[in-house]
Amino acid sequence: MWGEPPADAAEQLAEVRALAAEAGRTLSFGIRLHVITRDTADEAWAVTEKLLAAMPDELIELAQRHLTYSDSVGQARMRALHGGRRDDLVVAPNLWAGFGLVRGGAGTALVGSHDEVTARIVEYHQLGFDHFILSGQPHLEEAYWFGEGVIPRLREAGLLADPPGAAGERAAGAAPALAGQG
Repeated sequence: MWGEPPADAAEQLAEVRALAAEAGRTLSFGIRLHVITRDTADEAWAVTEKLLAAMPDELIELAQRHLTYSDSVGQARMRALHGGRRDDLVVAPNLWAGFGLVRGGAGTALVGSHDEVTARIVEYHQLGFDHFILSGQPHLEEAYWFGEGVIPRLREAGLLADPPGAAGERAAGAAPALAGQG
């Protein structure tokens, strides 16, 4: 799924689970979301304001015209969330539909403090999502915010295991190795 609000996602999961059960199958579910996480919610929401300010009306109108030609069910759901409008882009707690104004595909982002974003991921997991495809803008910087702020909280919540060898390294006081070190 492309980051629908939890209540909508729960309905869709229930329908698909029922169909799978009729066919004698079990399924694994995944969700695709962008992430904007900061130490405080105010800092994270300020990022959405900057992103929105960088989207000229002409760009939004052009993108929305282009996206209306898509007959993708997922794209139709994204358009329904924001309706091509700049106002009312918070479509569920900590779920912002602003990316969907100018891009196809996943157009929602989890936005908030590290604790809030973690809580939303836990909520989606409790609905039945086992796989998360997460991204941010700019990619590298948002990966650092997420890695430093949310990953430890997901580990504390029991949703992420330590990488192999990490527990031993921590116990010995060694710093984690970085890719490319040698």
